[in-house]
Amino acid sequence: MKGHLSTLVLWLLLLTIQDTAGAEEMRLADGGSPCAGRVEVKHQDQWGTVCDFDWDMEDAGIVCKQLGCGAAVSAPVEAHFGAGSGPIWLNRVACHGTESALWHCGNVEWKMHYCSHEWDAGVTCSGHIELQLAGGDSACSGRVEVRHGDSWATICDAHFDLKAASVICNGLQCGTAVSIPGGAHFGKGHGPIWTEEFQCVGNESHHMYCPRISHRNQTCSHANVICSRFRLVNGSTACSGRVEIQVLGAWETLCDSHWDLPDANVLCYQLDCGFAVSAPGGGYFGKGTGSVRTDTFHCKGTETHLGHCPVTALGASQCSHDNVASVICSGRSESLRLLNGESQCDGRVEIFLHGAWGRVLDDQWDMNDASVVCRELRCGVAEKAYNPPKSERGTGPVGLRRVQCAENETRLTLCDNSTSETAQAGIAEDVGVVCSGSRQIRLVNGAGRCAGRVEIYYHGSWGTVCDDFWDLPDSNVVCKQLGCGRAINAAVSAHYGQGSGQIWLDDVNCSGNESDLWSCPSRGWGQHNCRHKEDAGVLCSEFTDLRLVSDSDCAGRLEVFYNGTWGSVCSNQMSGVTAAIVCKQLNCGDGGQIARDFEYGAGSGPTWLDQVACSEQHSSLWQCPSEPWDPKSCDNRAEETHISCTGKKAKSTQTPFTECPNSPSCTDQEKLRVVGGEDRCSGRVEVWYRGSWGTVCDDSWDMADANVVCKLLGCGSAVSAPDKAAFGEGTGPIWVETLNCRGTESSLWDCPAKPWGESNCGHKEDVGVNCSAPPRRPQTDSGRVTVPVVICIVLGSLLCLVLIILGAQVRSAKAQRRGSRRPLDPFSEAVYEEIDYNLMREKQEMFSRSVSYSDDSVAKLQYYTGDSEGENDPGSEQAGASPGGSQLDYDNVEEPALNDVPQTPDSDAPAVHGDVPGDGYDDAREVSDTEGDPHLEQNNEKGTGANDRDSQTGWSLHSLRGEVASGMEKKTPSLPPGDTGYDDVGHGDSGGSVS
Repeated sequence: MKGHLSTLVLWLLLLTIQDTAGAEEMRLADGGSPCAGRVEVKHQDQWGTVCDFDWDMEDAGIVCKQLGCGAAVSAPVEAHFGAGSGPIWLNRVACHGTESALWHCGNVEWKMHYCSHEWDAGVTCSGHIELQLAGGDSACSGRVEVRHGDSWATICDAHFDLKAASVICNGLQCGTAVSIPGGAHFGKGHGPIWTEEFQCVGNESHHMYCPRISHRNQTCSHANVICSRFRLVNGSTACSGRVEIQVLGAWETLCDSHWDLPDANVLCYQLDCGFAVSAPGGGYFGKGTGSVRTDTFHCKGTETHLGHCPVTALGASQCSHDNVASVICSGRSESLRLLNGESQCDGRVEIFLHGAWGRVLDDQWDMNDASVVCRELRCGVAEKAYNPPKSERGTGPVGLRRVQCAENETRLTLCDNSTSETAQAGIAEDVGVVCSGSRQIRLVNGAGRCAGRVEIYYHGSWGTVCDDFWDLPDSNVVCKQLGCGRAINAAVSAHYGQGSGQIWLDDVNCSGNESDLWSCPSRGWGQHNCRHKEDAGVLCSEFTDLRLVSDSDCAGRLEVFYNGTWGSVCSNQMSGVTAAIVCKQLNCGDGGQIARDFEYGAGSGPTWLDQVACSEQHSSLWQCPSEPWDPKSCDNRAEETHISCTGKKAKSTQTPFTECPNSPSCTDQEKLRVVGGEDRCSGRVEVWYRGSWGTVCDDSWDMADANVVCKLLGCGSAVSAPDKAAFGEGTGPIWVETLNCRGTESSLWDCPAKPWGESNCGHKEDVGVNCSAPPRRPQTDSGRVTVPVVICIVLGSLLCLVLIILGAQVRSAKAQRRGSRRPLDPFSEAVYEEIDYNLMREKQEMFSRSVSYSDDSVAKLQYYTGDSEGENDPGSEQAGASPGGSQLDYDNVEEPALNDVPQTPDSDAPAVHGDVPGDGYDDAREVSDTEGDPHLEQNNEKGTGANDRDSQTGWSLHSLRGEVASGMEKKTPSLPPGDTGYDDVGHGDSGGSVS
């Protein structure tokens, strides 16, 4: 009996050991410190979560005690710190407070549950000290603040050093501390001053492990720190070396396959190391250890740190330690930088002297001075030297004044200059340069960086390329220059919308081997015969897009567009967070799951990707590492990924520009709106991007950002910049965060920011504005004619037409009444009855006068007639002239239409009878005497033309020649009201003049 009992006890002991041997570790995840977060335990060498059923403070207290984090402060449930992944190891834990480990509590049954990650348990312990960096241009720079109840307190800088700063940066997963600027470098905090001092050695993994002491009654300012997840290793100076990046606490090297000088320049600026001199590859500073990151940064060169550059890693080829990125920076000493430009090689000049950046002022800045700057920055030759406008001037200290270079100096400080603040105190003009190295190319108005309208930055402004002779070899050069693979399509006729500004190139004729587009033969810069409706475009093979294929927008088979073709994605080793990232990227809510029943059918195209490894740090699918692009990535169609999202695409009910956001030619003003406020100049800020309206996150939102919004809306300046969804929470995507506007930009899209579409914010952080301008009547859609206006125009036109018809009928009735007195006379005689006979007798008195015409008067008379025959022949006047002088041929007088009004040759106003000599003789031209012209005599004999018509009235037009001659010199008496002024006219229905 005792033997059986001993055996049973032994088996129970072995079973207990087997169950607990794998549960060797515990951690708190995504809470900001080791003492707060989602509870995770490691069992059987795999991390998993704990279900929150019956989770309470006693359970949380065991976790805090086990981790050495003090007592439990709270026991949050329902995935307060985010949903985890992997197995859910524990459920219905029942601790009494005396246990030494969570898995020693009652009701512990490993993986026996009916729970999901939506109910993951969390803990906050008393040892948790939550820190943040506020006021900087990223989450890794700013004023050091500690949570104090429901507010944030600023840490005192009296005893704050670089060792403490480095530990804080590391604990925030921000790498290492670059500098600790003094004063209110990132602005003043709004809460109390936290008087405890961190006494760190520098090698602690987290600031909670640093001893703290309290200081009272000391003078404090704000502690500031600039961190960097990047560092330079193995270089000869602190500003050169192999590039390494911190990922989840570990340092990894970076592949150099797409690392270029603009990327290197941003890193040098970020590390406060001046500008990039070179970006050598091939293991220039050693091979390094650990993993090699295949992330590709797409920087312009003007960003303040690499976190603001778009990043892609999906489908990237594998990289070895023989090809790791490096950089050599200029260093801080007497370094130059260019600000507010479109690249690292244009903008306002600043110089680093005496430990600080200062402005360069000169009111006689010229090309010699600019040439020295461009040479020192290794930016090619100077193209332009200028003084920036007042809105772009600097506000900091002055480094140099009155620079006078001979153009051959190697550094700007070698030129004649003054560093004195008092010398040349009247000079207040900042200086700027545009170097040839600033030329760059981009694709605009496509759905990504590798498709769109071709635009070139040249001589300080963006312009387009004309599509004359535009073909695939030209497009290939563009794609290669942008690192976008090869060209799939060469778009013409403004396929991606019409651009604006200059048309820089035309008749481009590339062979395909050129390194940049402006190296190809063309007409030359700015030489063209085009308009913007001929703007050229490109679709490159590296252009990517994303969709879910089914009858629903937010559920279906996952497909990506690559190399001009849609294809599937394999699900091998895909984590659950991938579905959430895809759903958020498609504006289908913040959550989703991978469907296992393949209910959305099999694909038919290539299977592009496999081993997609997304994590919580990624904000889009393009950032997730994976196997390289391969059209046969899956072994079979059963491996294809199917995703179902928790939300649906939001359809905004307020779309004041319903046409424009879907048009490629809409302006930045039309892609911006404020909603939820009292008028059109206050409310929640929303922007149109990638086909839908979305909001802006309040990270780093300030008055400078709000000023740009108000100015773009035509609403004056900003009065306030409310955050935290002050005008209510929006819907749809949150398109952008960490805006860092100066306040002088003309558009919100010109402000530095984290890449658009990669926000990790919630709608409770939506920003708003209150602008100074009073509410005004909203403008119509960019000058478009609205429906009410169209209706008014149509009704007005119909009314005018009716009035014209009635007027014609009334006039016809009057004419008929006049004609009823002489029934045998035609209508034209009724008109001639109205001629003033007194005026005609005055003309008869002038018949006997002889007159000679000057060349000028004849030419003027010819102009009035408008005859087509011979009017452009300079010799036509003289060819038929009689020896006796010029005469007028009235046989060819053509009667105008009844309602026609003669026009003066110099204006559009109706001619008034008597305004000029000879006025009133319509369509008369100078010819020779008919007696000497058998052709004219023949016409007269036929009885056609004006002579035939004049026979009905008894007037002889030939007898009026002398009168006309005198009328050219004598002003004709003014006619009474209603007199038409047509002295010698024919029938109104005549078809034309007879020659």
